[in-house]
Amino acid sequence: MALPTFNTKSPTIKRILKEATELSSHPDPTLHAAPLESNLFEWHFTLQGPPSTPYSDGAYHGRIILPPTYPLRPPSFRFLTPSGRFEVNREICLSISGHHEETWQPAWGIRTALWALRAFMEGDAKGQVGGMEMPEKERTRLAGESKAWRCQGCGGRSNEDILREEGGEAGQGKENEQHIVPEELKFGFRDQMAAAESKDVAKDKGMQVVSAPTPGPSPASASAASPPPVPPSTSSPPEAIHPTRTVPITSAPYAPPSLPTVPRQTQSDGVPAWVDKAITGLVAALAVMIIKKILF
Repeated sequence: MALPTFNTKSPTIKRILKEATELSSHPDPTLHAAPLESNLFEWHFTLQGPPSTPYSDGAYHGRIILPPTYPLRPPSFRFLTPSGRFEVNREICLSISGHHEETWQPAWGIRTALWALRAFMEGDAKGQVGGMEMPEKERTRLAGESKAWRCQGCGGRSNEDILREEGGEAGQGKENEQHIVPEELKFGFRDQMAAAESKDVAKDKGMQVVSAPTPGPSPASASAASPPPVPPSTSSPPEAIHPTRTVPITSAPYAPPSLPTVPRQTQSDGVPAWVDKAITGLVAALAVMIIKKILF
């Protein structure tokens, strides 16, 4: 297969060419994957259905889009052949796809991802993105029709022809070969991975509870709840945390020093009281003198 000229010094291009060569030189009768002649970052794959399932008699075709930074970031997958398990021409939200980059590892390749993709077909959709529900009878019918499905981008060959021609005689007798899927890829969808993570967290918490001491107030909490006892002391109490200084209480109440007495003054004009008495006496004396002159 002739490929256009690319910068072979690029790590991404080297990795893609290496995987394309490996898939071509070591064919698998149950799957085929190769880049398009016009675009090295777009691959097409044909996948035999998983055994002992409604898809076991089927052959399904799809597209793989590799990001510019592959294999640091995962590829995206979509099926083009109707299967009753995945929606047609819609990107699938799986742990091996770009929807969940944190679970992808650069050591994985396209062959490993396709093995995992086939394993995901055995589960239920459960409403995930790209998945769909369909009666088993309909899935079996679509599996029988899938072999004759043809992709115009792959030269118009049927899925059955692609697996037979690309798998070659080298793959005969390997249909029952066990493909090892990494543990991290056995969870296909986000909610399944989240549920597994929740179980791990709960398990860790359970282990912590077993190793924890019996319930009860700790010494630190007990000391924080009740104030420490004040030891008896004859010295003066410490200063309070107020701006003013507290005065220790003695046996006798505190009395301010006595001040010298001051003659009482009126509140009106401030004249001493003896002046008022003198004026009153003077007025009375004048009144007596006037009365005497009038009478005598």
